[in-house]
Amino acid sequence: MQADLPTLPRAAGLPINRCNLPAQILGGLTYQQHPAPLFIDNVAILHSDLFQRLARLGEASQRAEQFCDYVTIHFRLDDPSALGYRQGGRGRPKANWQRMLRGWFFDTDGREGAVLKAWVESRFGLLPRFHKGPIRDLSGDSYRAYLEARARGLYNTNALEAQLDLVYSYCQYELSLGYAGVSGNPHDSAGLAPAAPHLRLYRGVNKLEQIEQLGVSEQHQPVLLLNNLNSFSRDPERASEFGDRVVAIRVPRAKVFCFDSLFPGLLKGEGEYMVIGGLYPVDSWVY
Repeated sequence: MQADLPTLPRAAGLPINRCNLPAQILGGLTYQQHPAPLFIDNVAILHSDLFQRLARLGEASQRAEQFCDYVTIHFRLDDPSALGYRQGGRGRPKANWQRMLRGWFFDTDGREGAVLKAWVESRFGLLPRFHKGPIRDLSGDSYRAYLEARARGLYNTNALEAQLDLVYSYCQYELSLGYAGVSGNPHDSAGLAPAAPHLRLYRGVNKLEQIEQLGVSEQHQPVLLLNNLNSFSRDPERASEFGDRVVAIRVPRAKVFCFDSLFPGLLKGEGEYMVIGGLYPVDSWVY
């Protein structure tokens, strides 16, 4: 008789979010095996003009340039005074989507990392499990420290979470076309089949006891509860630089927030992918 499969713990998700599926579903094993598209509320409607423009461009580099131009103009990133920011004031107009991504690739537990984890919490209803330390008690010190970093990161910014909504939606648009980046190594290709629902990604692990394991899958592989936002790589050798062991996981395409080559010249993560969390069965141990 098959034992009950692990489900997303109640303490790891919120009852409400801002996308088309609740956290208990998108963070669970059934979704991992049979993923469906995720849509953040109202983005497609509010920014339909952007995606119409993207559809007329045939090159990924052209679409990336169009995206950057659109976000700059829509949010007035090059003219803070138009939004009421005053020179010498307390506003933080430079805290934009680009700075958040660069901050993540530099330090996932920094202030920018807290903002991105907070964005995942708000949009997908998945709570962080780690920020400078394990988060298991929402009244504990680790969670309070995360809340403080989140508040500092979002304070007096220019619709920062709405900017991140567009980053995710643009990433999904590119993945739907089959573009998954180019890293120049044999484990990365120029893209993937447009209909491919998963990407095989790798993560280095140092201490197995620090991973939350909630049971085993139907294939008798460990089921891991990951942080609500995580760094993975398309290259197992690159992943091995960050841990003694390397785990391979099939990640639903819809749970990729961003990857470094999505914006040429902006990020230098060397094949890094930012993956939304939840329950993931291990596909295999590479090393």
